[in-house]
Amino acid sequence: QVQLVESGGGLVQAGGSLRLSCAASGRTLHTFSAYAMGWFRQAPGKAREFVAGIRWSEGSAVYADSVKGRFTISRDNAKNTVYLQMNSLKPEDTAVYYCAAGRPPQIATMTAYAYWGQGTQVTASS
Repeated sequence: QVQLVESGGGLVQAGGSLRLSCAASGRTLHTFSAYAMGWFRQAPGKAREFVAGIRWSEGSAVYADSVKGRFTISRDNAKNTVYLQMNSLKPEDTAVYYCAAGRPPQIATMTAYAYWGQGTQVTASS
């Protein structure tokens, strides 16, 4: 069983920065080259959407167009942790952010992720 715990959310002014962390435990996911870690977000009344994802072993990353150039995903294999550095935050970035782990053929495919954290709130005020 894989457990995921997100942290680092909070309230910031528009234009500010936050760094989210997702710690995985229970299994050594980085031993599987096809496994990935992803960040998704969901605003009130909206569908959950892909934000960023990274292949656990390879480090290749994919970003949603809405965050490209502002957000950076990275991982620390030794800590079994993935990070999301969020810069130049906008009010439209306000959402609950979820960490997920899985083996998706396409890294942005939400339904292919098997394990999910409980989410962390990010609020960017105007």
